[in-house]
Amino acid sequence: QVQLVESGGGLAQPGGSLRLSCAASGRIFNIYNMGWYRQAPGKQRELVASITSGSSTNYADFVKGRFTISRDNNKITVNVSLQMNILKPEDTAVYYCYAAGSVFNEGFTSWGQGTQVTVSS
Repeated sequence: QVQLVESGGGLAQPGGSLRLSCAASGRIFNIYNMGWYRQAPGKQRELVASITSGSSTNYADFVKGRFTISRDNNKITVNVSLQMNILKPEDTAVYYCYAAGSVFNEGFTSWGQGTQVTVSS
């Protein structure tokens, strides 16, 4: 129903920056919430940030003041970006974009393929 393609990520030094992007296509008009989760080795997946169709944002406490989520819509895709600043080694994880919505009152959640973020000196 909704396809997600992620880009960005990679290696950064502590204190550095990276930017993640996620492009959603398909039933984009049924999306009401998009964002990013992350999963570090041996840990559970955790919400990082989200943004609604009305551009209301929500951040996990551990990224507040460092990460910024934004959203850009057009007729074909919805693009969500995560600007990550003042990166810390504990930000190292695989980051997954998601899109949540509903079609004919049936909810769905689509996931991206995941992109690795490594913060190391």
